[in-house]
Amino acid sequence: MPRYVLHWLCCGNGATNEHPWHLFGGTAGLMTVVPDTTPLALHWWKAVPNFGDAISPVVLAHVSGRQVVHAGVSKADVWAIGSLLQVVKRSYSDAQERRPVIWGTGLLHPVHGIGFVEHVDIALVRGPITAALLGLELSEFGDPALLINEVWPLTRVPNGKVGIVPHHTLVNDVVLQALLDSDPRYQLIDPQGDAQTVCATIAQCDHIFASSLHGLIVADAYGVPNTWLAPVGQSRLKYLDYAASVGRAMAAPVMIEDIPMMNLPDPKADLTYQAGIDACRTALYARLPKALRAQVAA
Repeated sequence: MPRYVLHWLCCGNGATNEHPWHLFGGTAGLMTVVPDTTPLALHWWKAVPNFGDAISPVVLAHVSGRQVVHAGVSKADVWAIGSLLQVVKRSYSDAQERRPVIWGTGLLHPVHGIGFVEHVDIALVRGPITAALLGLELSEFGDPALLINEVWPLTRVPNGKVGIVPHHTLVNDVVLQALLDSDPRYQLIDPQGDAQTVCATIAQCDHIFASSLHGLIVADAYGVPNTWLAPVGQSRLKYLDYAASVGRAMAAPVMIEDIPMMNLPDPKADLTYQAGIDACRTALYARLPKALRAQVAA
């Protein structure tokens, strides 16, 4: 965890002494606060290239004002974007020397035994389903990916394309390929591509269909109308968890075969659950611990 170093500036000769705690200068001199700028150690999933995981350090660096580096599961100071709490459970079922901060992370599936939550610092979880499954009585939620539009701001100009962001395991699905071949307005957005390029491509589409969770979340961040596409072979918990966090009605996904028959909304229409997105953004900024930030609050 970060440590602030305070320098005592003596009035007489300018000599300095270091103190690892906050003090305030009196008549003898002036105390200045120098924030520790060592990188934050964040764990994110890297087994397969996936833009949703790749934006985790980018968003954390933006909000914290600090450099972020990848860390193994037992070395991380922070866990953020991703359905990773079952991994946290395996690593922190017993108390460890390190107590990582959980900031917007969620569950992939229910877990047996929730005692690990006593061994980590819960700042925020992704959504109310995760909270309920962990026995946490929380009223604020948020996936950090909702802040990506502030990290990489874009002027949205809908380009007439209907973007398809599949789960990374479904990129080569034959039914998806048939849809893409049927009409040039359909555009495959590969979640394994460069993260900033993927986000920019999502932001300019008229509409997004996604079985990638972060395809939906990034579309929401940029105000792009979007529809949940069936995540074949994947747990639905994370999608419903996110939807509940922003107050979005998302009971069931659509199938690829249904897309050509769907009436799509005005690409410039406001999202009906924008207030929920805004509430999550507010919570994400408010709940990141001050100890993780580069600047000391005045």
